[in-house]
Amino acid sequence: MPPDISLTTLVVLCLAAAAAGWIDAVVGGGGLLLLPAMLLGLPQVPAANILGTNKAVAIVGTSGAAVTYLRKAPVEVKTAVRIGLMALAGSMTGAFFAAGISSATLRPVIMVVLLAVAAFVLLRPAFGRAEAGGAVTRGRTVTAIVLVGGGIGFYDGLFGPGTGTFLVLALTAVLHLDLVTASATAKIVNVCTNGGALAMFAYQGTVMWQLAALMAVFNLAGGMFGARTALRKGSEFVRGVLLVVVFSLVAKLAFDQWVA
Repeated sequence: MPPDISLTTLVVLCLAAAAAGWIDAVVGGGGLLLLPAMLLGLPQVPAANILGTNKAVAIVGTSGAAVTYLRKAPVEVKTAVRIGLMALAGSMTGAFFAAGISSATLRPVIMVVLLAVAAFVLLRPAFGRAEAGGAVTRGRTVTAIVLVGGGIGFYDGLFGPGTGTFLVLALTAVLHLDLVTASATAKIVNVCTNGGALAMFAYQGTVMWQLAALMAVFNLAGGMFGARTALRKGSEFVRGVLLVVVFSLVAKLAFDQWVA
């Protein structure tokens, strides 16, 4: 833990971890809150240590949310793990190419994609309301593993922001899941990808374990509460949170592109 961190900063980071866990469990995108909070609260800490500590925090909340979902949501665990392993391979590949890609070039493209996604969700009120649990063809399963796992995993390694949200949207579209089941499936995929990333950060020695352990307790509580909220309130609630997160992500990318 950084020796000069104040009690106020520590409290704010723990509250941000709880809120991020809730958002991430409902629809993904918790990093939109937690990473900026850590960067602002710990300006003296290298970015690599921020990223490594964030992964150590996130994997705990994600795992708690996944367990909570698995108790009540009809998740195909075998398919989710396959997608997760492909996403892990994709993220490693994306990270390999990341050095040669400019974030300034990618941000406008991602903003356009997100706005198109928001328009689609708004214009298709039935999106994500279908009953889960129906038969999924082998072709759709393969598509989910290769395109959703590999493609979004590659994006996560290459750039990253909004990965959880993209997972929820893609799983809903490809596997015809309702938004609650898609969120549950995305959590299992996130556990796989976060685990791979954390292993690399730990190997590099860029995880502040004491701080991560404290924040992880709050992230776990937020994640489990978020999963219960989504299960209780259903797909319509998740759809509303999804739109808020998408527009927040667009705003953040726009700020990074033209203001920061």
